[in-house]
Amino acid sequence: MNRSGVRGLASGAMTGADRLLSVGRELLQGKRFALLTNPTGINAELRSTIELCRQVEGAQLAAFFACEHGLRNERQAGVRFEDEDDPVTGLPVYSLYGSRYKPAPYMLRGIDALVVDIQDLGVRFYTYLTTLVYVMEACAAAGVEVIVLDRPNPLGGYRIEGGFLQEGFHSMVGAWRMPAATGMTIGEFARLVSAEMDVPCKLQVVALQGWDRSMEYGDTGLPWMMPSPNIPTIDTVRVYTGTCLLEGTNISEGRGTTRPFETVGAPWMDNAKVCRVMSEMDLPGVRFHSVTYTPTFSKYAGELCRGLMIYVTDKSAFRSAETGLRLLHAMIDLHPSEFKWRGANEDGLPFIDILTGSDTVRRTLAEPGAVDRILQSWREDAESWKQIRGPYLLYGDETSRHAGSDGKEASHHA
Repeated sequence: MNRSGVRGLASGAMTGADRLLSVGRELLQGKRFALLTNPTGINAELRSTIELCRQVEGAQLAAFFACEHGLRNERQAGVRFEDEDDPVTGLPVYSLYGSRYKPAPYMLRGIDALVVDIQDLGVRFYTYLTTLVYVMEACAAAGVEVIVLDRPNPLGGYRIEGGFLQEGFHSMVGAWRMPAATGMTIGEFARLVSAEMDVPCKLQVVALQGWDRSMEYGDTGLPWMMPSPNIPTIDTVRVYTGTCLLEGTNISEGRGTTRPFETVGAPWMDNAKVCRVMSEMDLPGVRFHSVTYTPTFSKYAGELCRGLMIYVTDKSAFRSAETGLRLLHAMIDLHPSEFKWRGANEDGLPFIDILTGSDTVRRTLAEPGAVDRILQSWREDAESWKQIRGPYLLYGDETSRHAGSDGKEASHHA
């Protein structure tokens, strides 16, 4: 047995959930509070944050909030749901992925604090960051404290990819001006949002211990729980920033297979030709192989797709967003008649626009030299983001990438 009490789990980092029982009484004493979580809300002993919150002495867990996929990850991507009662605890579960995305005033009435414990991917268009922004805005307006139990960024704290979300392209897959991959933990991101909100939110972050920016999730010794039904492994997370862009097209991003986002294709794809073109680019840290598959749901359910399997061979060198952009360009070039952009969302914006954060990719990608121009703008945005996020980092900064983490443990007070 190790320090977690779970046989087979290596010693390593401690999440905010691991620290909850030791700091919870100080943070929640005398408070009536709610909890925003899902099955990723567990500690190193695989005990759920729901269970832990109910054990905090001198505090009362009064309600739950649920984001996309539901409180217990029971719903597929995009499935809307409304308020319900939790069958296990009997407490109300307020939906933030149905007719509303932001807590209504009645949901926060009589609530002193809202605890957040969700494993994010550090990716803008993964909807959990948007939910966090909306929760913080609602809590700021209602005078409710937000307590974020921090968790590692699965790919470490340095990876920044993709361009900024531009004004006019905000949606449920992007509610803040940030690049596609943030290089921040969810707690660090909450600190940035709180500082830059028009009405600041009273925020506390229960910081990680034993984690530094160089660590991927597999380095932490923590148990991995799928953040959503189509993100089964760290390998999925690694390619997600790039291949999720295919959701904005008529190409299957592999939903309905056992390797979503690593496997992409369509019934009309000349996968041998696409594979050859992608391989000839000699992109860093990645290789491609032709495959066939039949999705069980989502795009082309029940149809044979010809596609690619994406193999990351060097996780440090691999550039997910660039790979996804170059794959889109190859598909437009090789299949100009078959390739289509997906239709508009409820706000009238093409889905690729809200994924990429602007209409630049959709409007210009087919033009000569567009890929290099877009990538250059993304690199400039990444450099700007490093400066913007710098004051809010809890676990070292950019210099520690070369010098090593300073090893200091941040206070649980933000």
